[in-house]
Amino acid sequence: MNPYAPILSRIDAQAERMRDLVAGWVNINTNTRNLDGLARMAAVLQQHLTNLGITVKQVPLPPEQIVDSRGNVISVPLGRALHAVVRPQAPLRVFLNIHTDTVYPADDAFQVAELLDANTLRGPGVIDAKGGLAVMLIALEAIEGSTVAANIGCEIFINPDEEIGSPGSASFFAAAAKRNHLGLLFEPAMPDGALVAERKGSGNFSLVVRGRSAHAGRDFSAGRNAVLAAADFAIRVNQINATLPDVTVNVAKIEGGGPPNVVPDLAVLRLNARVARREDQEKVELELNAAAHEIATRHGVSGTLHGHFASPPKQLDAPTRVLCAHIESCGKELGIPVSWRPSGGASDGNKLAAAGLPVIDTLGPRGAKLHSPEEFLLLDSLTERAKLVTLLLLRLATGELPWPPKSA
Repeated sequence: MNPYAPILSRIDAQAERMRDLVAGWVNINTNTRNLDGLARMAAVLQQHLTNLGITVKQVPLPPEQIVDSRGNVISVPLGRALHAVVRPQAPLRVFLNIHTDTVYPADDAFQVAELLDANTLRGPGVIDAKGGLAVMLIALEAIEGSTVAANIGCEIFINPDEEIGSPGSASFFAAAAKRNHLGLLFEPAMPDGALVAERKGSGNFSLVVRGRSAHAGRDFSAGRNAVLAAADFAIRVNQINATLPDVTVNVAKIEGGGPPNVVPDLAVLRLNARVARREDQEKVELELNAAAHEIATRHGVSGTLHGHFASPPKQLDAPTRVLCAHIESCGKELGIPVSWRPSGGASDGNKLAAAGLPVIDTLGPRGAKLHSPEEFLLLDSLTERAKLVTLLLLRLATGELPWPPKSA
C-alpha cells in the first residue's frame, strides 16, 4: 500500500470544498487597482492560514512607479501581500507563491462565478489564479497534518501585483530565492495539463518624447513634432522583430498631440518586449536605447526611455531539470501524465529563476481563456493538482526524492 494513500484520499474528499472556496474568492473583485477588494481577499486568506496555526503578516508593498500621459513619473499605491514562514530551521525549505490580483476592473461586467456544468466553473480569475490559490492551500493543509511536517519548512508569499509585473514584490522574490531550496508557484497549467518549463522574459518600456509646439500654419518649421518622432521610433524598433529571432517588440500605444493646427510637443509611446534568452535581453535594451538617441537627434527632440525587463527569461538549469523529473515521477505514481511546454508569457517564476532558485511555476489547475470573459476552470483538476503537489512535498520531506540533487 502506498504510505501516502490516506493523506491523498483526504484531498479527494475536499473536492466540493475546493470548488466552494474558489467560487467565493472569485466573487471578490481583486483587480490590481482595487485596493479595497484586495484587502478583503487578504483578510479571508489570513484567517484561512491562521486556522492552520500559521502566523501570517500583511506586508505593505512599495508603490509602483509609472509614467503618466504627461510623461511624468508618478507613484501608484499597491495592495498588501501576505507572508508567513513555517519552520525556517527545517532541513528543506520550500517557497510557495501565487497572486490574488486579477485583470478585471471593479466595474467590469464579468464579476461572479458560474457553474456551467458539473466540472466547469467560469468566473473572473477562476483559473488565474484563484484556482491555484486553492491548490496551494489544500496541499499546505495536507503537509501540516502529516507526520513528516517537521522535515520541511515553508515560506508562503501571496502577492497582489503579479498582473502588472509585480513591481512592488520584485525585491521580495529576489531575497526569498536566497532563503529557500526550491520554489513552487501555482499559476494555471496548460489546458491539456502540461506544465511550463521555460518562459520568455518580458519588459515594459515607455518613451517620453518632448518637442516644441508651434502654429502649424504660420510657424510650422519652428516646431519639433513629438508625435512624429514617436511614430518614427515605433517603426525603428519594430524592425527588431525581423533581426532578432525569438524576440517580439510590440508597440502598443502612442499618446500625445492635440489640435490639428498645433505642432505637438509631447508624446508618450508604450511597448512590450519579449525575449527567450538573457543575451537577447541585453541586445534589445541596447537597441531601444540606441533608437531613442537616434530619433531624438534626427528630430531635434528629447527622448527619455523608461522601463526594464521586470521578468528576465526563465531558462532551465540542471537543478530545475531534476525538479521536473521529480514531478514527473509523482505524476506517474498518481496516474497523472506530466508533460512540459515553453511559454511566451511571464510569471513571478521568471524572477525567482533569475535569482537562482529552481522553480516550477504552473502547479495550478487546468482551465483556459484566462484574461477573457470566458475564463473557466476544470474542477476535477483542483484535487488532481493538490495531490501532485502534496506527494512531491511528502517525498521531498522524507528524502525519498533527494534535494538538493547530487547531480547539480
